[in-house]
Amino acid sequence: MKYFEDEVHNGNWDEVEKYLSGFTKVDDNRYSMKIFFEIRKQKYLEALDKHDRSKAVEILVKDLKVFATFNEELFKEITQLLTLENFRENEQLSKYGDTKSARAIMLVELKKLIEANPLFRDKLQFPNLKNSRLRTLINQRKTDFLCNHSLNWQHQLCKNPRPNPDIKTLFVDHSCGQPNGARAPSPANNPLLGSLPKAGGFPPLGAHGPFQPTPAQVPAPLAGWMSNPSPVTHPAVSGGAIGLGASIPAALKHPRTPPTNPSVDYPSGDSDHVSKRTRPMGISDEVNLPVNVMPVPFQGHGHSQAFSAPDDLPRAVARMLNQGSSPMSMDFHPLQQTLLLVGTNVGDIALWEAGSRERLVAKNFKVWDLTACSMPLQAALVKDPAVSVNRVIWSPDGSLFGVAYSRHIVQIYSYHGGDEVRQHLEIDAHVGGVNDIAFSHPNKLLCVITCGDDKTIKVWDASNGTKQYTFEGHEASVYSVCPHYKENIQFIFSTAIDGKIKAWLYDNMGSRVDYEAPGRWCTTMAYSADGTRLFSCGTSKDGESFIVEWNESEGAVKRTYQGFRKRSLGVVQFDTTKNKYLAAGDDFSIKFWDMDNIQPLTSFDADGGLPASPRIRFNKDGSLLAVSTNDNGIKILANSDGMRLLRTLENLSYDALRTAEAPKPTINPISAAAAAAAAAATSAGLADRSVAIAGMNGDARSLGDVKPRITEEPSDKSKIWKLTEINEPSQCRSLRLPENLRVTKISRLIFTNSGNAILALASNAIHLLWKWQRSDRNSNGKATASVAPQLWQPSSGILMTNDVADTNPEEAVPCFALSKNDSYVMSASGGKISLFNMMTFKTMATFMPPPPAATFLAFHPQDNNIIAIGMDDSTIQIYNVRVDEVKSKLKGHSKRITGLAFSHVLSVLVSSGADSQLCVWNTDGWEKQKARFLQVPAGRTPTALSDTRVQFHQDQIHFLVVHETQLAIYETTKLDCMKQWVPRDSSALITHATFSCDSQLVYASFLDASVCVFTAANLRLRCRINPSAYLPTNISSNVHPLVIAAHPSEPNEFALGLSDGGVHVFEPLESENKWGVPPPVENGSASSMTATPSVGAPGSEQAQR
Repeated sequence: MKYFEDEVHNGNWDEVEKYLSGFTKVDDNRYSMKIFFEIRKQKYLEALDKHDRSKAVEILVKDLKVFATFNEELFKEITQLLTLENFRENEQLSKYGDTKSARAIMLVELKKLIEANPLFRDKLQFPNLKNSRLRTLINQRKTDFLCNHSLNWQHQLCKNPRPNPDIKTLFVDHSCGQPNGARAPSPANNPLLGSLPKAGGFPPLGAHGPFQPTPAQVPAPLAGWMSNPSPVTHPAVSGGAIGLGASIPAALKHPRTPPTNPSVDYPSGDSDHVSKRTRPMGISDEVNLPVNVMPVPFQGHGHSQAFSAPDDLPRAVARMLNQGSSPMSMDFHPLQQTLLLVGTNVGDIALWEAGSRERLVAKNFKVWDLTACSMPLQAALVKDPAVSVNRVIWSPDGSLFGVAYSRHIVQIYSYHGGDEVRQHLEIDAHVGGVNDIAFSHPNKLLCVITCGDDKTIKVWDASNGTKQYTFEGHEASVYSVCPHYKENIQFIFSTAIDGKIKAWLYDNMGSRVDYEAPGRWCTTMAYSADGTRLFSCGTSKDGESFIVEWNESEGAVKRTYQGFRKRSLGVVQFDTTKNKYLAAGDDFSIKFWDMDNIQPLTSFDADGGLPASPRIRFNKDGSLLAVSTNDNGIKILANSDGMRLLRTLENLSYDALRTAEAPKPTINPISAAAAAAAAAATSAGLADRSVAIAGMNGDARSLGDVKPRITEEPSDKSKIWKLTEINEPSQCRSLRLPENLRVTKISRLIFTNSGNAILALASNAIHLLWKWQRSDRNSNGKATASVAPQLWQPSSGILMTNDVADTNPEEAVPCFALSKNDSYVMSASGGKISLFNMMTFKTMATFMPPPPAATFLAFHPQDNNIIAIGMDDSTIQIYNVRVDEVKSKLKGHSKRITGLAFSHVLSVLVSSGADSQLCVWNTDGWEKQKARFLQVPAGRTPTALSDTRVQFHQDQIHFLVVHETQLAIYETTKLDCMKQWVPRDSSALITHATFSCDSQLVYASFLDASVCVFTAANLRLRCRINPSAYLPTNISSNVHPLVIAAHPSEPNEFALGLSDGGVHVFEPLESENKWGVPPPVENGSASSMTATPSVGAPGSEQAQR
């Protein structure tokens, strides 16, 4: 290290890299990538500091370009430093000192990365060698040097020589491991990835030293087994990618006890047959992975302290369901979160509505077509007709569900709402039992994946049952499967009862991974809802159970959780929820762990009556927990949110449920994508997922930082519910942001993705940016109504001003969209579209002069170089910024475009126009899938060019429609209106509305200056903020909000842009911490529709305003 340190201090960068190359390459693993990135970034900054632009460009192209593959946004930002007179104008580099101090700071970080890098293990100090060993090495090396020029001479001494030996050191004789050994391949040679770049990510620009930036959100490339190394051994080094971290195979199989993510399929199981669930990881474009920051345990819990059970765990027994036979597997519907699918030990399946306690469907095992079955199956059924369900699972969009039986068979049903279930497919899948089933979508084809006692994994087309692939290689019965995809890599993990874990690509080329799980018997795997942490649960034949967290970069166990009974009775199931908790059924109870603490958090027995190893299953948002009981029943445990959800459905009649329309099982491009959604939606809870929300102003947000909503107390039935009215400034926290520029009205408004600033576009084409700073009163530096921000401008004093051409900007339709990393804003005010640098306010480019003029902008969720541009001539242009080319022009509207929103889960673009029409476009070929005109309420005549806005719900399947006459929730695949809210005839028109960041609320502004807060699931009014609460009495009565924006991580915070040029930020009082209370179902003011968008017939509700 001494030589390396000296070379770094002296800035001999070529020698530094040459020396490192003897140990590692850039793409060996994430640590190596970070090391080389830091060195090359420092070399680049030093060239800029010397104003040697030609040298800087050479470094950029020759040395830094390689990292663009992994984080194009970061590379762009680095490139933009060339445009600055002094790169310290970049906010993240503002504290960069002189060269000497910068090298010293960087060296400290490099040493930490080197120490944490597994490739440097045992190479930081010269080993002690016995003289005899050294003599042997020298002699062997002399005789072999001219022939081999390598260490392969050691291979000749192996007892079991194998092809392509992995020989790493002189100091210990090499020996090949046994075939199918349990040793995990190093991240540098991960067979799953082949020649793909290893895990990686790069730090944001100011990642070292005193100027640590806010953690960048990062997509996770596939590297090694997974992508987050353990922080335990080297706490100072983040396992996350530096600036683009990556999270890899996300859904490893879940225990037969489904994991906590209701939208994901999980396994669940007990003794002989544990049902397993696949938990597809949510498609998360970006994951917050801090650089050089120690992992923070769940707030308020130290590792050594005893925990009290948090209020958000479902503990209260809310329902008892009498199944009649022992439940083997359970799964909640991904959208209708009180709908529970159950499979039992005698082959029965049942569908329960937990809210009303009704069994909607009950079916006994029956072979649909015995003549189509194989002779071994027919013979087996004649000899012993007893059959058990091993696993039940919903498809990602809830339109299908699969049942895996202990005899050969898989049955797929289609679900049409209420009690309408139809036979869809029957597959004679395996010889012996089918141990697990999962849904996946390789190549955008919805497929069913099965595994069985015949040691194989098979993939079937979900539409017709055609076999697509057979994977062979396990030496024991395959116990669970877990399909997943990352970027364009799709794969399946499988576990067998000999403890082996294997990974497969859809290519019939054999297993890519061979690991061994703790317990070496029945194991299932699951990711946290956000896909950043991997866990497995297994039980050995001796009854020893394990829950562990894995180090994704090395395929090694990172953390082993304690608290199991010494000898578990049966196979323990587990689940995860809320990105915080692990749960397992053990010792006649349910045990919980905080993910950051190996000691148990709490346990409870659900008032008794549980089996030794109960089967458990959370619903999607973690508010309900289904637990099997000793007496062939199921207990539904709930937290306060779950109690409200159950009560919402308690009084619904069976007939009402029967008429509820659910997604049809037709396998079309959209529903196949919904399967992808499934992979994403299924693995992330409705409120916990880290998926992108397409905002009404064209932004796309990651939800990784969204704070969990504080649960509300159950409504007291003895009290009459009353709408919360806020009339006085003292009844909420509100702040008018400081102004020093003359603007007449705010046309567009958005919080930055980091949550620490607000960007507004005024009607005079000028942008305003308010930034909050860290302080004693605002420790996290986030936007808040409690502390005034600064109206920010760069030192140059320039303004971001749109091109207005020959038009009057006051009459133009302004629009803008913000990039995911807050670095750029694309904007237009009737003239050309401008691309601004948010740090310098400089105009980077202008393009597409009118006519036609742009009226709405939206970045593609997976590629910031692609933008959808709505035009005033009613077309939508798909424009590639990089090549300055319009790729497609979409025609379908008759008036100007007023709204665009992408769903990366369904791979669609939804558009809305001043013609009150909604259109759905497939983003693969840009063809129109569906179109529907808005249902304008009777007696309401919209203005000639009334705007219609659209915004996707967090589930990426439903979207909010905002029109001056109504609010509505639509389901995308069929364009059905699921909910509608219409103001009274005498009420003011709606000016704008938006989802809260967690999609649990809808904030709407009105022409009379009032603001209403709705519960999003049913569009019921819960709180109204009247103008007197925030507008001075002496202000004109014509002042009203034109636009409303929601904070990206604070669900109860929003901002208004007013017609007088003001911007107000709102939060509830700290003592309340929420906006009102939803009306109880018992109160007549509530509609009879269910609280879940996909349950219940479309309808409208008029709320008094």
